[in-house]
This record gives sequence, C-alpha cells and structure tokens, in this order.
Amino acid sequence: MQVYQVGGSVRDQLLGRPHSQADRDWVVVGATPEQMVALGFRPVGRDFPVFLHPQTHEEYALARTERKTAPGYRGFVVHAAPDVTLEQDLQRRDLTINAMAIDQSGKLVDPFGGQRDLRDRVLRHVGPAFIEDPVRILRLARFAARFSDFGVAPETMALARSIVQRGEADALVPERAWQEVARGLMEARPSRMLQVLSECGLLQRWGTPLDSRPEDLLAVDRAAARDLPLAARFAVLGCALPSPELFDHLLDKLRADHDSAQLGRLLLQLGGGLQQAPGPLEQLQLLERADSIRRPERFELLLAAFETRTGLPADSWRAALAAVRGVDAGAIAARHEDPAAIARAVHQARLERLTRLADAGR
Repeated sequence: MQVYQVGGSVRDQLLGRPHSQADRDWVVVGATPEQMVALGFRPVGRDFPVFLHPQTHEEYALARTERKTAPGYRGFVVHAAPDVTLEQDLQRRDLTINAMAIDQSGKLVDPFGGQRDLRDRVLRHVGPAFIEDPVRILRLARFAARFSDFGVAPETMALARSIVQRGEADALVPERAWQEVARGLMEARPSRMLQVLSECGLLQRWGTPLDSRPEDLLAVDRAAARDLPLAARFAVLGCALPSPELFDHLLDKLRADHDSAQLGRLLLQLGGGLQQAPGPLEQLQLLERADSIRRPERFELLLAAFETRTGLPADSWRAALAAVRGVDAGAIAARHEDPAAIARAVHQARLERLTRLADAGR
C-alpha cells in the first residue's frame, strides 16, 4: 500500500500559495476497501471508494480509472482496484497542474508535465479524455479566474470548443454548473472565467451574451475587488443581460442559490429606479418593492451591487431607508384598531419622513 498527496494542494505547495489541511487530498495505491476499513478508515464515497482518516478526517480515495459510457458528467463507470497505478489515477484528472502527486518521502511525481506548465503559466489538459466530461470546461474557466496570469493552451481550448460543438455541454446539470460558476465568481478575476466560457462558445450556447461589452467584465471584477459576497457578484453579472427573460434563461442553465437568484432579479427590476432621483412617494414605493424595511441587509447588498455595476453612489438611498425605518410602526399601531388604518398611518409617517429628508437636502 502506498499513499500519495495529490491534486490542488500539491499545485498550491509548488506555487507557494497557502493551503490548509482541509484542502489536502490523498490517493491510496494497492489497497482494497476491506484493508482500509481494517485500518480504521471510515467509508464515505458513494460513486467510488473514499474513506476518512480515523484521526485527521482527511479524505483518502483508492486509485481509480474512469470509462465513458453515456453523455454528461455522470456517464462514467469507475474502476477502483489494487492494480490501478498512480499514473492511471492521475491520467483521469483535468489539467496537468492538478495531476501531480507527492509520495511519502516528499518526492514529486509529475508524469504529465504539470510543474513545467506551472512555470510557463499554462492551463493544459492532461489527455484526450478531457472531452469526455463537460464539467471540465467550467473547471478550466474557473482556474483561469483563479490563476489570471495563466493562459489556456491552444489545444486545450480546441477540445473545449469541441465539447460545446458536439452538444456534450448540453448535458451539464444546472446544479453542478452553478457550483463551478459560483466558485469562479468568488475568485479575484471572474472576468477571465467569462472570457474562457465565451471563447469556447458555451456562453453563446446558453444564449447569454454576458461578455458582450468590456464594461460588463470590469463590473464583475470590481465586485471581486470590493470583496462582495456571491449573491452581489451574481447580481452584477446578471445585470449585464438585457432583459429579465434572459436572466431567467441563465437560471435554467445555472441553478443558482435562492439568495443569488433573488438579488439578481431585484437589481434587474429596480436598477433603473435606483439610478433616478425620484420624489418621496416614488422613493417609498421602491423601498417597499425591495422589501427593504423588513430586509435592510439584502437592500444594502442590492445597493452595493448597484454601485459596483454603475459606478454611481447610493448613499441617498441608504439615508432614505434610515429615515423610513425611524418610523415607530408599533407606536402607530397602538393608536389604531383597524389594520387598514394602521397601514395608511405608517405609510403616511414614512412619506413625511422622506419629504423632510428631501427638503433638508435642497
């Protein structure tokens, strides 16, 4: 039995980038599931044998190979056995920079030139099996966002285009696609992800021209520079689309989480109103449409995404929300019995606050 540290932690170690114990992955060569259990490892893998270390709880996977049997990223038969070699296991990985290992003596095992590609700043596929899994396009794009000074090897981009042209990318599961895109959005240069997805034709296949204007790409990078959370970054991205219908079409391809989808819709619906300088009544109507009084934290995310997208300040909206939230709805309710009368009185009190705020600003 031989144990190797593999994958991203090896890559990051060679790059001098920080990584935690939780980032480490291990491959075990020459072992059976029964031997792993006998050593105290706890099985957790559903599709192939993966085990948790009894003390560190790190993941240890038995060396395995994969054979394509059907379209999509689930269409594989996995073979894990003691006779599978380390090189065979590494050969099934996506990029050369992710297909390296370190043995128990600390020696680097690099059968596909990953260290060279790290030095040359190149994202290159390991082998022809790259075309078998459409998720690899998304991973390629995500790594382009993470390592923004790396270029994509021409032959790798050609294979990515081939996946799209053959219709293999149509089998992408929306939830799985969102996982990769969301991780790419949280990198320092998410625009690089969009550029790669456009260059290989996937954005066009999705019918979502997200990179049609350079300022759209810059806005997403500004969201990253401001360290905005995922929902706000996705809202900035979605606002690059020309219509809510195209945004909904994008959500068919990317099953975004509820908060991200909701904030994106809000920015598309309310962005025009935020950009105007409305009177007190229109201000109040927008604040109510955004449910800002009940959910001020989400409204702040909306404003941050709006500022990032347009470059316009939104402090006037923050002041407006603070004014209407200063109305004591409970005290007003205590003076009325009719719910409709309470609602009218609260609305009037909030409108008066906004009117005074506007008068003070003149």
